Amino acid sequence: MSLASVIVSPYYRYRHASMLHAVRVGLAMLVSILVTSGIHVPNGIWASVTVLVVIGGLQHHGNIRKKAADRALGTLLGALVGLLLIAQLHSIGSMPLHYVLMSIAAGVCGYYAIGQAGYIALLAAITVCIVAGHGDSTVATGLWRTLNVLIGIAVALAFSFALPLYATYSWRYLLARNLRECARIRARIARGQPLDVETHVAAFAQLNGRLVKLRSLMPSVAKEVDIPLKRLEAIQRLHRSTLSALEMMSTSAAMHPQAAGEPDDAYADRAALLTMARALRFGSESRAGQRLAAPLPGGRTAHSNEQGSGARVAPDDALPGPRWVAGWFAEQVDALRALLADTERHWHIEGDASARAQMHRAR
Repeated sequence: MSLASVIVSPYYRYRHASMLHAVRVGLAMLVSILVTSGIHVPNGIWASVTVLVVIGGLQHHGNIRKKAADRALGTLLGALVGLLLIAQLHSIGSMPLHYVLMSIAAGVCGYYAIGQAGYIALLAAITVCIVAGHGDSTVATGLWRTLNVLIGIAVALAFSFALPLYATYSWRYLLARNLRECARIRARIARGQPLDVETHVAAFAQLNGRLVKLRSLMPSVAKEVDIPLKRLEAIQRLHRSTLSALEMMSTSAAMHPQAAGEPDDAYADRAALLTMARALRFGSESRAGQRLAAPLPGGRTAHSNEQGSGARVAPDDALPGPRWVAGWFAEQVDALRALLADTERHWHIEGDASARAQMHRAR
């Protein structure tokens, strides 16, 4: 697989995200060094430090944009306070007052650092120290340091656009992988081949691990595409409920063969899960995506209620426990399919031509 193929395909960008991130950070570091050295900017190391702070630990475009914006705001606030402290030192000349004011500024930033604007406050406090120093900085030095930080932000943001790694694709591919695994486990239960204890523990540990990763991606997904965070929360909740039902089915399948439910229902469950997985994998322009809201073989359709419609579960007194769980699982699958069908038009990253090309190849 060539590097060009990796960059063009969203799926291979996801598969090789660590390599691409390493390339991006290395190139951004090189550019920050060349820019500051080429124009002989004093204290140019702060531009390189800023590059690492902004993109060093973040892969996804949505996170980087937010962090760069927070970094810029925090830097400007900190630089302003730092320059005022330097001006005070040169006009009044009181070193004890300088230390007291720096401590007060750090305390104020610390107060806000534990809230929603925590990163902005933390960066403001750090920038105050960088610009003002311990009384040994001049106004010119403070301005140069501020410029270096802004150069670092600009370089980091430019490279987040140049080699984008979108959280939306990671979210889609992780969810698709979980749904395919759910389909495989559901098929085994239906065939009377339940997982043994060790396989069960390992399989659901991986499923729940990916579920946790999906949770961490949702804020970035909401920033990248037009899907409200509450909508993503609803999808996450239904997926978690589906995994819980499947785990109960897998646990009880060995003792209660009727936990598989009716064969037609098991087939419909598997078909729905695989349909969702394919739509997530290839996007809303694929044929699978267009069929996401269509009836499955046998006429089963997705319910529009996010919590499940209850239409497929008989009264409690008519179903033993394992069969009730099988019906509940099918209900959650239907509700999840309906919710994904409602949001699929937003899965595409605006302006990502490589994603559109891949989607059309899936037709």
